[in-house]
Amino acid sequence: MTITLNLFATLAWLATWLLIGVRLRDRLQTRSPQYRHVLVALWLLSLGLHGWSIVNHVWQVDGVSISFATASSIVMWLCNLLLFMTMLKRPLETLGLFIVPFTVTTMLLPLLSPSQTNTINLNNGLGVHIFTSLLAYSMLTLAALQALLLALQNKHLHNHQPGGLIRTLPPLLDMEALLFKLILLGVMLLSLGLFSGALYVDNLFAQHLAHKTILSIVAWVIFTALLVGHWRYGWRGRIAIRWTLSGFFILMLAFFGSKFVLEFLVK
Repeated sequence: MTITLNLFATLAWLATWLLIGVRLRDRLQTRSPQYRHVLVALWLLSLGLHGWSIVNHVWQVDGVSISFATASSIVMWLCNLLLFMTMLKRPLETLGLFIVPFTVTTMLLPLLSPSQTNTINLNNGLGVHIFTSLLAYSMLTLAALQALLLALQNKHLHNHQPGGLIRTLPPLLDMEALLFKLILLGVMLLSLGLFSGALYVDNLFAQHLAHKTILSIVAWVIFTALLVGHWRYGWRGRIAIRWTLSGFFILMLAFFGSKFVLEFLVK
């Protein structure tokens, strides 16, 4: 059942990716992109099949089991959901060309990861902590991808070569404005995740949680400092890109790095 769901979800995502490519090709050829309704339907189908597959992997009788692989898959599912909601108002399909391949990769990971025997009981608000943390990681992952596209756009415009995919992106100032909105929402969710963790997780600085907690706080400081610098001193461009990618790297080390080490390297 799980393998079949993964297969159908993978095929749906690949079809979505191909249709994004077709629409971007039309835009590059200065033709009006077609099949928007088909793309919306395919994206929703992909989200539905992918989400159903995640539930099959995660949901257990006595709680939930979240491994490195399933956490990666959940984050990419949320990234695609957030991008889908944003795409309904802004022409940001180009991001899908980069996100969908990562999504397909993470869907295959649960089939290869070690079997999980430990489950988490989502009582006493622990579910709030897990959900807000995963949503924060997803929002800031989307921000990091946005920063990479912004860096590429910035480079081409400075070299007076705004060709290829760059022509399909919104104007530079709109891209920067969206980046800071994503970071703001990500910081708010990360703040809620850290606060709920302090309330509902026993001893956040225990040996197996200390590195995750400390790195998450460091990432929070970096993103918050970037927002303050943007509002107070007008930080943007390369400074914003570097700080965003630095904060993202530390945040991913906090969660995915620790889970990878515990599940694959520590026996």
